[in-house]
Amino acid sequence: MKVTKDTIIGDILDANADTAPFFLEIGMHCLGCPASRGETIAEACQVHGTDADALVEKLNAFFGE
Repeated sequence: MKVTKDTIIGDILDANADTAPFFLEIGMHCLGCPASRGETIAEACQVHGTDADALVEKLNAFFGE
């Protein structure tokens, strides 16, 4: 899976639930909430005040891209 800032968080979690800690690290503790699962990486990082590019990089490294 190739992750971008426009990738939906629910799609990432569906592809591999082991990605949950990456979101928990940025304070996104409501991963089961339908609203959070529908957000993009960019939207979630903006709300949580974190760097979207850094999260994308971590996720792509995890997925082996």
